[in-house]
Amino acid sequence: MSLADLNARIAAVNDVLCASSVLVWDSRTMMPAGGAASRSHQIATLTGLARDLLIADDTRRALDGAERAVAGLPEDHPDRRSVAAVREAVAFHSRIPAALVARRAAVRGLANAAWVQARATNDFALFTPHLEATLALAREFADAAGWQDHPYDALLQLYEPGESITSLRRLFARLRDGLAPILQAARARTPRTDFLHRGFAEEGQRAVARSFAQRLGYDFARGRLDTTVHPFEVSFTREDVRITTRYRPDALAPALFGAMHETGHALYEQNIDPAYTRTALATDLMGLYAVGGTSFGVHESQSRLWENHVGRSRSFWRLHFAEVRNVFPDALGDVDASTFHAAVNAASPGLIRTEADELTYDFHIMLRVELEASLIAGDIAVADIPGAWAAAMREQLGLEVPDDRSGCLQDIHWSSGMIGSFCSYTIGNVMAAQLFAAARGQVAGLDDALARGDYAPLRDWLRAQVWQHGRRFGRDEILRRATGSGLSPEPYLGYLSAKFASG
Repeated sequence: MSLADLNARIAAVNDVLCASSVLVWDSRTMMPAGGAASRSHQIATLTGLARDLLIADDTRRALDGAERAVAGLPEDHPDRRSVAAVREAVAFHSRIPAALVARRAAVRGLANAAWVQARATNDFALFTPHLEATLALAREFADAAGWQDHPYDALLQLYEPGESITSLRRLFARLRDGLAPILQAARARTPRTDFLHRGFAEEGQRAVARSFAQRLGYDFARGRLDTTVHPFEVSFTREDVRITTRYRPDALAPALFGAMHETGHALYEQNIDPAYTRTALATDLMGLYAVGGTSFGVHESQSRLWENHVGRSRSFWRLHFAEVRNVFPDALGDVDASTFHAAVNAASPGLIRTEADELTYDFHIMLRVELEASLIAGDIAVADIPGAWAAAMREQLGLEVPDDRSGCLQDIHWSSGMIGSFCSYTIGNVMAAQLFAAARGQVAGLDDALARGDYAPLRDWLRAQVWQHGRRFGRDEILRRATGSGLSPEPYLGYLSAKFASG
């Protein structure tokens, strides 16, 4: 059997995972609540089929032949990287019992439905048994995958290969030290923000969100924008990449910045090299997801770059505020671009991660990572989460958590079984600053182009340095090739210091 045979096998795995992703997208956008139980079984079946195809004897025989075929190629050649990714995934999934994969998939569907109900009724107790089941399976998964220093490390590898709770704590310590004085200085300024919470009709929000996504480069011929409880992006190959956002009648920012955030994810997926479609370089074979980004942190770097470095910039709102005001003349008639820019960059600790400002966002992530690590280690019980959450918010951001909906029920990640993924948001923040700084240094006239609303030069640079490569290069390879450095928090802290020092 040959490389072509292996590619055909992986293409079939990708097809099954894309079908599963369609069901996930439907469950989060338009599926009736009564469909949750059946849907969980359907997704479990497809996940199991994908795994079975991946580790089947025919795949192993094709893998052996493919390894011989690519042995003489350069180490970073796409075919050699693809074959290596399959070998690693086959070895990994061979350690994970099939029954465990099926149980995890089944629990995800039920847990997500329970989370939606618990969030709607503001009752963590409704979600508790489902989270306990999710964590028990996560511990079992970690043990099967193998770990040395901490069981949480095994889960981190699914999202950020090479990271550990030890390395994350080093990063977090540097960020806490660096962020504290910037936040203290920024909080001394109190820009006007009242107008962000006036009445904003959903129809108008949807129109502006769609317009912004399109301006940034999202291709609606290969995508769509829908409504959901918790915004997300999902791809079924680069030819069908969908985004979502949410609309609140009393708040404008969540819809607009949510749409720009998910557009960043979508630009990554829509611009992967077409040659990688349905291959291991556009499929997460370790996590069994139909996703082409090389790690969750790299993916998050793209969403945070477009949301924050572009979407919260002064030049963006000089150009585009008039469009928003024209849609909402009553709510924004007494506001100008400078006032609006200051408001959407105000540093003010809040309860909700997805609505947090840049200076407090990472505190939300650090809280979740430490809770997850403690839960996986068995240091705290699920019943302790609301209290532990409230204590951490009080200590780190000086906030009192009034209810579960504003606290431990706000994120979809635990109900989706994505234990270990939260660190990717902070890693994405750090990477976004490194990449944006490198782009500004390497692309002549980039700042002038952005000031004109010409986002093509930035897209072109990101396509060349990040997007087109799919999963060919790892996170640190991407960074070193683009910036000359591995992951470093210093450009991020420098960016925040400069931004908030100038107001």
